[in-house]
Order: sequence, then structure tokens, then C-alpha cells
Amino acid sequence: MDALWPPHDCHMQLLIVNPNQTQMKRRVLLLLMSCSLVGILHAQTPTDAIMMKQRQFCFAAVYDRGSWDHYWEGTHLRTHGAVKTVTRQTITPMLAVGIHDKLNLLIGLPYVKTGSSEPNGGYLQGVDGFQDIGVSLKGQVLQTEIGTHKFQFLVNAGFSTPATNYLSDYMPYSLGLGAPEASLRGIAQFKMSNGFYVMAAGAHLWRGMTEVERDYYYNNGSYYTNKMDVPNAWHVIGAIGCYLLDNDLRLEANYVSLNSTSGDDVRKYNPGQPTNKIEYGQAGFFAQYIPETLKGVGVLAYYSQVLSGRNFGKSTNIGVGLTYQFQL
Repeated sequence: MDALWPPHDCHMQLLIVNPNQTQMKRRVLLLLMSCSLVGILHAQTPTDAIMMKQRQFCFAAVYDRGSWDHYWEGTHLRTHGAVKTVTRQTITPMLAVGIHDKLNLLIGLPYVKTGSSEPNGGYLQGVDGFQDIGVSLKGQVLQTEIGTHKFQFLVNAGFSTPATNYLSDYMPYSLGLGAPEASLRGIAQFKMSNGFYVMAAGAHLWRGMTEVERDYYYNNGSYYTNKMDVPNAWHVIGAIGCYLLDNDLRLEANYVSLNSTSGDDVRKYNPGQPTNKIEYGQAGFFAQYIPETLKGVGVLAYYSQVLSGRNFGKSTNIGVGLTYQFQL
């Protein structure tokens, strides 16, 4: 279950802007690729090498809080006093099902609330609602022993689509891109007999069109339409970690990057939009504890920081969650 699955109906939020405040509205609509700021989860997700046995089920509920007060306008890091600190809170219920020992189904539907540390003089408000529903299948293609160590290669195919009619063209408070997304990911992991492992995963994200509430926009040229083409992207993860306390405790350090294959930059004092070229690099730390005495109940926590970016918020994220696994 991937916290990167995107986005709510934001239409009414724009109605609070008075007609004579249009210029200010455009100046404070900064870019934030909202679906991407949620931290990576690791309790059986589309991005890890964990597989469940047939007829095993895992429920998870994860709370994530991300915030930023600096953002990249193109490649220029800056602040904007009108929005102050932007905060995104996400509660994500997730389900993983072991269809077969080598094939798992994963489903997730995040609920998101956005806002700022100050009310922006009444110009803009945050929004809240359900993001996109995401479904994926993860299959183990190869598992082989190398001495006392183990190598795995897995493939994950996913699809997400908006669960509600949210407005994607409302940065930085938008809940997502408003477009369907298909992904294909390869995952390789080498795990040593002492519990240490290294993992690498790479995915291509194919994104569709999003509908906006205007009939003209600029994207390296003029477009007279209310449909925006959301750029495709590459998503890469590298991680090192270990299992301790008889495999009850898992610790991991990771680095995540996303690079759009096309798109435009946010122009000075103009709103960000779903066509923008998004790039970011994010470092994080993750811990999960599943004590044997609690019979399938586990807890997790993580921290991440965006270190570099383009048309993106310099976000800090923290998260905590509960998991429960059982077999029928």
C-alpha cells in the first residue's frame, strides 16, 4: 500500500476569494505536488520487497504530517509570506491481501487535510477530503539463495484514480493531480543472513489528463482548453536496513527521488499548475516494531526531509501508524 497514491472537491474553497482579490490569489497560489509529499510507508507497500503468504491479511492505518515554508520556483528556493507554513495531514487506511505466496493485492484510500499556519488574510483556505483510490498487484518473480543470503526480484503494477471530484488546479492546497495514474515498478533486494539488507526500486508513472476550472493556460505555449496533460515521471528508491530482536524490529534509511519527464516551471508570481515539471530528492528514516507477544499487532514511525527540488515544497514529514496482520 503506497502512500504515494494521489487526491476532494475543492471547488467551494475558491468561492471565498473576493473578485477584487484576484491578483493576490494568483500570487499566493504556489506549486505543491500534493500527492508526493506524503512519506513513504513500509508495512507491505508497492515499493518494498515484503510478501505475505496466501490468505494472509494486513490492515494498516497511518497518520502523516508534512509542512514547508520554503519552495522551489523552478530551481530557485524562496519563501512567500502570504501562505506562511503550509501543512498537509493525511490519514491512510490500507489493506494488503495474500492472494498467493507470490502474488499480493494492495488497496489504499488516503484522507487529506491541508491548510496554512496563518489564514492568509482571508484570501485562501485549505481543503480536506479523500484522495485517489489506489490498487496494485505485487508479484515475486525471483527468489534465490546466495550462500546463506537471499536475493529477491519483484514487480508491482498499480493504478489510481480520483475518488472524488476535487479541484487539482488549487496549489498549494490541492489534494492531488486529478488524473488517473498507472505505474510499473521493479524491486530488487539483497538480504544477508544477519538481517541487513539493501534494496533498490524504480518505477515509471504514466499520468493522464486533469480537468480544471479555466479554459486557458500557459505551458511553454498557449492552450485554449480546460484539460491539462499531467507529466509522466520516474520514481526511484534506494534503502539500507536491518532486522533486529529476532526480526521483531525493522530499521531503514532511504532516499527517494522523483523526476518528471516533461512540463513547465512555475513562473514568477503565477500559480503553480498540474503541468509543472516536478523534481525532488528526499531522505528518510523508518522503524517498525511487531512484537511476537502482541499476536500480529505492530507499530511504525518515520521521518523524512526533502533536500532538493524543482517546482516543489521543501517539506518535512513525520508519520506514525498501526498494523494488524492475521491469516484465515
